[in-house]
Formats: sequence, structure tokens, C-alpha cells
Amino acid sequence: MFKRYKKNSCYIIAEIGGNFTTYEQAVRLIDEAAACGVDAVKLQTYRAETVASKKAMFDMENTGNVSQFELFQKYQIDKELHRQVFEYAEKKGLDWFSSPSHENDLAMLEELGVGVHKIGSDDAVNLPFLRNVARLGKPVILSTGMCNLEEVKESVAAILNEGNDKLILLHAITSYPTHAPNVNLAAMQTLMGTFPNLDVGYSDHTLTPIACLAAVAMGARVIERHFTYDKKAAGPDHMLSADPAEMKWLVDAVREFEVMRGDGIKRPAESEKTTRINNRKSVVLAQAVKSGDILTKDHLAIKRPGYGIAPKDFESLIGRTTNKSLDIDSVLSWDDLA
Repeated sequence: MFKRYKKNSCYIIAEIGGNFTTYEQAVRLIDEAAACGVDAVKLQTYRAETVASKKAMFDMENTGNVSQFELFQKYQIDKELHRQVFEYAEKKGLDWFSSPSHENDLAMLEELGVGVHKIGSDDAVNLPFLRNVARLGKPVILSTGMCNLEEVKESVAAILNEGNDKLILLHAITSYPTHAPNVNLAAMQTLMGTFPNLDVGYSDHTLTPIACLAAVAMGARVIERHFTYDKKAAGPDHMLSADPAEMKWLVDAVREFEVMRGDGIKRPAESEKTTRINNRKSVVLAQAVKSGDILTKDHLAIKRPGYGIAPKDFESLIGRTTNKSLDIDSVLSWDDLA
């Protein structure tokens, strides 16, 4: 349930909650997500009557102005479908978990054996709920959309004070979709600096994979991206979700970046061993010399290859005496000098 989380690899979550209402749809999403190489699939666990009052409204680009209660009622899924979806994700070798929105949701997920709890940005400052989640002692992934830094500090303290330090923070922007001027990935690095002992990542709501890849390059340990089989499918989140081709590109790009990142030690790469010799420069003869000649600046040039006397020693060669005859373009070595 949280088996694929590793310290040396970015953990990639495909958020499928809200993009299915039937088992068949969920199976299709999980199959596609597994084929893309993600680490986990995540659901959303809520009941309309406990997540929103009938007066709450959505007013976002992906929903328009609609009743939150009615939209949640349309996309909520029951316990049995949760169980079936989790079992199928397990069969496909993926980690699986959900975002509970109420104590009842939390209790249900516990009954189903969820090993980690993801807290959505809507509950990021719901301190009583955060404390209850923390007391379970399981890893907590906390999205911080809509929060300022002081609010994040309060929420982190609420969880840590319950003795649970298995906390991962996600920078997020709760705009559906999020456009480039609002992404503010530097705020993710602010979280890293403020909470150096916690892993930090990014939960994405943009329309392309660019922000996710940039976040990984900036140090994100976790990436969460909505996932769909069809961006044009009915439902508010499909438009801002990655389709299979996009998610596969993202996963492959992240894994390639992780190889490129290396270990940070500045040294010649293994592939540079030959080019280090062939493509560097050293001191060569600009004209032929005989044994006993005294070298002047006119005798010398700096050219490839790089296995002779280094250019930094050029000046120290002037006035030295040769001990053999050498042709023009000979690569000079210390053994050639008296």
C-alpha cells in the first residue's frame, strides 16, 4: 500500500478519483496507469452529505457555477467499489490509497486496510481531522493548496505533536485547472527549506506535464497528477488530467532525469575517459627542433591532443633545452627536455 516509496526515486501518483463511477471505468484507468509506470493510484473518499452543505457552490473553470453537494453526490463511490478498486490495484502491483474527507471516510478506509492517508487541500487546515489521522501512525501526505506558510506550520505541528513524523508535504494550487502564472514552484522549495526533515512534492492541476517535470528537477520527492483515459470524457476533472500518452511521457521523463541527475560529484564521466585525452589540448611544437635547441615562444603552440605537457606549463618551457630532434606538431613531453 506504500511499498513503492523509495528515498532515491520520485514517487508518482495517478489521481483517478472523480474520473470513474463504475468498476469497469476504474479497471481501465488502473490498467492504463500501470502501463505508464506510475507508483500508485489514488481515489477520493467522500459522501456528499458530510463533505459539503447544500449551500456550498463551486465556481471554477472546470465546473462552472454549480452545487458542490450535487456534484459530489454524482461522483461519490461506495465502500464495495472502493474495495474492488483497491484489490485490483493491488493485483496490478500498484500502491493504493485515498483522500478521506470526514471521520466516517477515515474509518471506512481503515477497515479496507489503507496504509497511507492523503489529505486534500480542503482539509489542510482542519486541525482536528489532521490530529485524528496522525494518531493512526500511518504515513500522511498533505496537500497545502490555499495555505500560507504560517498555516502550513500549524498543520505540520498538529501532526508532529501526535507523534507522527511520517509526513510528506505537497505544494498545490487549488485552481482547476491551474495556469502557468499561478503555479509558483518556488513555493515548493520554500517548504523544503522550512521543513528540512520532511519530504516535499507537488500536486498538479495544470493542463500539461511541464510543471510536474520541472518540480522533479527542483527536488520534488512526490508528484501527483490527475489521470484519465480520455480528456474529453464527462466529468469535471478529465480536462485537467493526464491521458495515458501524457502520463507515460511524464513517467519516462522523470526516470530519465533521475539517471541524468547523478550523484553530484564533479569528476570526469566514465564516457569522457577517451575524450579527455583526445579533445583536451597540450603543448606541441610549432616548428621542428634538433637536440640541444633552446625553446622560445615561437617553437611552441597549444593544440589537441591532451596527453602531453599541460597548457598551464607553457611559460615554464621557454628557455628549456631539448634532448632529441622532434618534428613539427610533435606533442611535447617532459622526457623530451634536458
